[in-house]
Amino acid sequence: MTNNITKTVSKSKTLIIFILTIILGYALFIIPDVFFGVTKINGGKIGINLLFIALFQFFSITALLYASLKILKKDFSDIGLKFENFRKDILLGLIFGAFWTTLQYVFIIPNTGGADRPDISGVLDMYDGSLIGTLSFIALGVIGGGITEELFNRGYFINVLKDIFKNPKTGLWFSAILSILVFSLGHMPVTSLDWFDILTPTIMYTLLFIRTKRLTASIVAHGIYNMTAIILTYYIYYN
Repeated sequence: MTNNITKTVSKSKTLIIFILTIILGYALFIIPDVFFGVTKINGGKIGINLLFIALFQFFSITALLYASLKILKKDFSDIGLKFENFRKDILLGLIFGAFWTTLQYVFIIPNTGGADRPDISGVLDMYDGSLIGTLSFIALGVIGGGITEELFNRGYFINVLKDIFKNPKTGLWFSAILSILVFSLGHMPVTSLDWFDILTPTIMYTLLFIRTKRLTASIVAHGIYNMTAIILTYYIYYN
């Protein structure tokens, strides 16, 4: 619906709305983390609080994106939320998600410190040993990570930013590369291993999105990895 309509929205207005949306969006991602991390209410970032974080991120970010897209005379289909070739996209996501999970938990993590790795140690601190706590953690990984992060960091970031460029290919690849860098920096990597662990799946999710022009495959790949990582870390390393 948008090829003709979006021409009425200037590139400068698109850029301004994009920047404001990205800044506010990252603030919304951070707010519940800071709230539970600082206040330590109900134990802090643990247990059912992880479900609350996931739901806050999902509803606040989707509301933000809805408002931003409406201003830009777009809708969620314009950022890749489409359901054509649904089964094929799900299969692609499952394959890539399973591949990255296998690579990490069979080869990389066991040979780079296991439970002593800072990232694994951080994950372990978020378990409370209860079924509700584990399911809430999975919800955070799938809803907050797989769904919300893909909508925001892949779909919105790439498909809105590319509209400010005259050359569609230049716009697409510049936006994709910038989204990879911004998303990776948001995870605050320090070591070369940190960079590898975040850049590899981020590039994978981005290529799935660009190749299919839809979010389904990247959402499934991201969600599957997060879910299996939470489950495997619990059963392998949590005592």
